[in-house]
Amino acid sequence: MKRKLKMGMVGGGRDAFIGAVHRMAAWLDGKIELVAGALSSSASKSKQSGEDLGLDPSRVYGDYQTMVAAEAKLPPGERIDFVTIVTPNHAHFPVAKAFLEAGFNVVCDKPMTYNLDEARELRDLVKKSGKVFALTHNYTGYPMVKEAREMIRRGDLGKLLKVVAEYPQGWLIKPVDNWRTDPARAGAACCVGDIGTHAENLGRYITGLEIDELCADFTTFVSGRHLEDDAGMLLRYKGGARGILYASQISVGDENNINIRVYGTDASLEWHQEHPNELVVKYQEAPRKIFRRGNAYLSDVAKRFTRLPGGHPEAFIEAFANIYVEAARAIEAEVAGQPIPKDCDFPTVDDGVAGMAFIATAVESARKGSVWTKMKS
Repeated sequence: MKRKLKMGMVGGGRDAFIGAVHRMAAWLDGKIELVAGALSSSASKSKQSGEDLGLDPSRVYGDYQTMVAAEAKLPPGERIDFVTIVTPNHAHFPVAKAFLEAGFNVVCDKPMTYNLDEARELRDLVKKSGKVFALTHNYTGYPMVKEAREMIRRGDLGKLLKVVAEYPQGWLIKPVDNWRTDPARAGAACCVGDIGTHAENLGRYITGLEIDELCADFTTFVSGRHLEDDAGMLLRYKGGARGILYASQISVGDENNINIRVYGTDASLEWHQEHPNELVVKYQEAPRKIFRRGNAYLSDVAKRFTRLPGGHPEAFIEAFANIYVEAARAIEAEVAGQPIPKDCDFPTVDDGVAGMAFIATAVESARKGSVWTKMKS
């Protein structure tokens, strides 16, 4: 494509952490420019946010409905090529539905929707529309996560036996006024919806395993909170592997310590997001190996998602940008009326449905007294 893709944004205005992250990630490779937005549920704040970002005032909208209608009237090449949705969970579905039905591609923050029924309906809408839908499970964008997946695909670990995925944080140890703890905006889960889905998605992405059933224990430690702030689960995967998933937002002293360990009959691997440039591979009767990003011995896939030579750390924004650069490849093809490249590597609407099914299954298990519950689909 001889021009940059034109991006719109719903949500992500002043003081919105994740909106700024999306913008930085989208800009990093020079393929995308932000040209329009409904940047807040407040029209005045949206206008102010547009001024902060230097947007044309005529393309800063007071609500997403006005934005859809106005952008759809613009000729191709001037209208947005896709919209990024960075609102609280309850607004993901109606915004995505409106833009898809108006003929726009969509990038959406996770979890994909407010509940599983919405996720299923959105999957049908995406497939009917033929548009690109990307979900920002950004931890899949790290080069060493992709290297871990390639090792498992090659059979380096042998038969997979155990998956241990953890995501501890401590920021909710005290009462916090945040939409994530509000069932009306977050959905049926707080901790599991916010970060547990990342742990589940990371395990599924790296291993290719699908959960058959799970047993979940939810706890709300902070008085007055309506949703869980800590969760532990036992997992049974299709094919016989077992797993443990731990997600917590009251783990004092932890920041964003998502990590995963995968054990096979021949070897195991371990990756920590707070030390993302290293992948540890361990053996029963041989020294462990540490694989580092940016080296020639890595797979071609890991190299493709590496921007800097070894010794120059890459981290969160670059991983996030790897989602955007792959989504951009697909959107460029869609805009040009060409087939979407088969090797595009980004989470899709199907991953979003799987994530919402995971949340719904875990909530059901916990509410029934931590009983084993078949994974929904």
